[in-house]
Amino acid sequence: MNSTVPSRSRSQAMMVLLLALLLGLQPVTTDLYLPALPALTQSFGASMVQAQLTLTALLLAFGTSQLVWGPLSDKWGRRPVLLGGVAVYTASAIACALAPDIETLIAARTLQGVAMGACVMAARAVIRDLYEPVQGAKVMSQALSGLGVIACTCVPVGGFLTDLLGWRWALSSLVLFALLTGVLIYVYFDESLQQRNPDALQAKSLWTAVKHIFRNPTFQAYSALSTASFAGLFTFLATSSFVFTQSMGLSKTVYGLLMFSMSLSYIIGTFICRWLLLRISVQICVYWASLVSLFAGVLLLLIAYLGPGQPWFGAWAVMLPVNIFLLAHGVHQPCGQSGCIAPFPEMAGTASALNGFSMMVVAFVLGTWLGTHMTDPLLAMAQGIMLASLSLALIGSFAVRKIPLPQAAHPALAK
Repeated sequence: MNSTVPSRSRSQAMMVLLLALLLGLQPVTTDLYLPALPALTQSFGASMVQAQLTLTALLLAFGTSQLVWGPLSDKWGRRPVLLGGVAVYTASAIACALAPDIETLIAARTLQGVAMGACVMAARAVIRDLYEPVQGAKVMSQALSGLGVIACTCVPVGGFLTDLLGWRWALSSLVLFALLTGVLIYVYFDESLQQRNPDALQAKSLWTAVKHIFRNPTFQAYSALSTASFAGLFTFLATSSFVFTQSMGLSKTVYGLLMFSMSLSYIIGTFICRWLLLRISVQICVYWASLVSLFAGVLLLLIAYLGPGQPWFGAWAVMLPVNIFLLAHGVHQPCGQSGCIAPFPEMAGTASALNGFSMMVVAFVLGTWLGTHMTDPLLAMAQGIMLASLSLALIGSFAVRKIPLPQAAHPALAK
């Protein structure tokens, strides 16, 4: 860690907490919203395409905005971008809760995605500012464990508030989360970027940086890894409420328990990631996890085609392969997100932004496709996760496995 970083930023426990809250904005914004999605769709008399647009527009704005936030944070620093992002997120969350129609809600969710892009992008860049790559993977996995804990509560809380008070109250809880995060950032986070780039926003300089990052084999491999893994998770999130609450007729409370199990599997996966990084290389760790992902995708596809009508078929039969996929996801994300920015300490914000953009573009494409293929939500879920799993297996076997992280980062640093 850079010894010139102010003492408050040097407290790893506090950094992990702050990073978990910032990264946790993403599941809070999507997962807590899921139990309310069918209710608000019915309340507004909206179509399925419009309902999916409240997610896909948010994610497209989330990914696209990072292309601006990344260079901006390389020029101005992480702290002003974080504080500005949290402020805009809070305002947009209020607008979502008060939206009078589906069009206003889509617009407010889009603005929310822009603000979320600032927070999540800067959080990833902070890890590269403060830690060497493999140590960064460990810290990232710790922060993502915290994200998993947050995600565990999102769907149960969202379901409870929606059932008890209505969907507007569920969306209002995002305001409180954003205010808490903003206060802690303001009080405890000092600037982590030690050498700002005054030319980061100049068109020629930015274009040169983007080309340099995209052409780097390490970025290509690890960004593809995090993107493919997120695609599988997004497919599940976008279809799960329709599979379990509409097709299977489960209550929002039971649906919340199913989502809790998914988040718990993800948390366990992040612990497995840290345990493996003490013993084997990042490449081998990802390789084995990618095979687990492939197994999960094949199993879910078989259950979707063969399961309905069978005595053993039910919600937990569907959740078995999903939970296996989330175990591997807990390995892929910390390795992928830290690995893709590892070669670029001097432009970590821009590299983080490009990685986030790629994830959200894929999510937008998937969300658009899902919006027109939801006549059988379970089959759509299985096909999307199978595609992500196959991609992960190919990436883990033929890309990541052949590309070591920079030699300055040795697994011993993660101890």
